[in-house]
Amino acid sequence: MGYRPTLAWLERMSREPHEQVRVADVGSGGGDLLRQIAVWAQRRRIAVKLTGIDLNPYATRAAAESTPKELGIVWLTGDALEYRPKKAIDIVVSSLMMHHLEDEEIIAQLRWMEATAQAGWFINDLERSEWICTAFELVAGLVRWHRFVRHDGSVSFRRAFRKEDWARLLPMAWIPQGSCDGRALVAGAVVRGAMEVRQCIS
Repeated sequence: MGYRPTLAWLERMSREPHEQVRVADVGSGGGDLLRQIAVWAQRRRIAVKLTGIDLNPYATRAAAESTPKELGIVWLTGDALEYRPKKAIDIVVSSLMMHHLEDEEIIAQLRWMEATAQAGWFINDLERSEWICTAFELVAGLVRWHRFVRHDGSVSFRRAFRKEDWARLLPMAWIPQGSCDGRALVAGAVVRGAMEVRQCIS
């Protein structure tokens, strides 16, 4: 259910009727988020052009194989920082990817998103919390999840963010704090946390 904060944000965005909205997902992985956005847009009769970008060719292949052709989603392998689309991107989204990056990489991604997104951008990621990490490890042990999942989950929660992290990183990316909103959310389950940072829409 990690896609819910992103869909809730999209609901609040203003848009012109009958105008196609171009959306790029950075670190699209298996493509879950863009598939959800595609279904969301179909239900609301919103025309969208969706592009997923991921460094991992296996992720790109998995996303393509898991996506019905009629959704029309384009999957690209490569570095988003080098992505220069022929037509402007309206919205850039990123879900559960930033915590894998070092500070310098996060700052570069923020600058790219700020320069690329014409209407706004949205980051949905984990919130760092000791009790969430402990709860995850307990649940993972009880249900005997695969050791890779247990290790990756613990590392991810420990590398996740707090509001003060965004307060430090945004100015380093030349983005005024006053132009963004960062607030902690509880998303779905006791072992899940989320932090959103969104570009305010004029």
